[in-house]
Amino acid sequence: MAGTLTGTVALVTGASSGIGEATAAALAAEGAAVAVVARRRAQLEALAARITAAGGQALVIEADITDADAARAAIATTVEKFGRLDTLVNNAGVMLLGGLVDADTAEWTRMLDLNVTALMTCAHAALPHLLKAAEDGPRKVADMINISSVAGRVARNGAGAYNATKFAVGAFSEALRQEVTKRHVRIALVEPGFVATELQSHNKPEVQEVMKARLGGVEAIEPEQIADAIVYIVTRRRNVGINELLIRPTEQEG
Repeated sequence: MAGTLTGTVALVTGASSGIGEATAAALAAEGAAVAVVARRRAQLEALAARITAAGGQALVIEADITDADAARAAIATTVEKFGRLDTLVNNAGVMLLGGLVDADTAEWTRMLDLNVTALMTCAHAALPHLLKAAEDGPRKVADMINISSVAGRVARNGAGAYNATKFAVGAFSEALRQEVTKRHVRIALVEPGFVATELQSHNKPEVQEVMKARLGGVEAIEPEQIADAIVYIVTRRRNVGINELLIRPTEQEG
């Protein structure tokens, strides 16, 4: 499979569904060899089969990246298999909404562990390889895409803990961008609004009802549309960095 990203390697976390699944397929369609990482092997195997059937290369890595050793091993396994790493898409995340006063703080820990700590661990493990790819790769540039949310821009009653995790992703991404940008490693923050994924289903029924009341009349973005935006970011010439991209459904107000 030949394309703009031929000769490069990408790793996508949270690739078993939604934005991660769509992004892995889209990067493979551009010629990248893709490592797909998540906990659900069956879904990853099905995705890898689709990629290889279309002429691409895919590596399945079943891992819980909240385990720091597993996260670092996923990066190492990818480089061992494909010889390099040019693109990291930190997509894995969880959204557990609700008030703060009577919150189950175990949900806070779960979100912080995946949305923040795991993302930072993957980023740290990948950076030496991304820096090397930017020096000697076919494109002389490497990319890290960190998936945040509109919730990383606007704090909202009922989403405070989730807001905190996504604001953290934004701060981490911008600080890292400033640190590595002169070495041609581009850091991009993608902030989707309402996307048709299983993310909402992780919430309690009463929270889902509140979400339905707020967004029920909005035509959601499809995961493939976010994936298309990610491909756009990664395929720019090396002198162009798309640092931040907010993508909301046309009808979404906030």
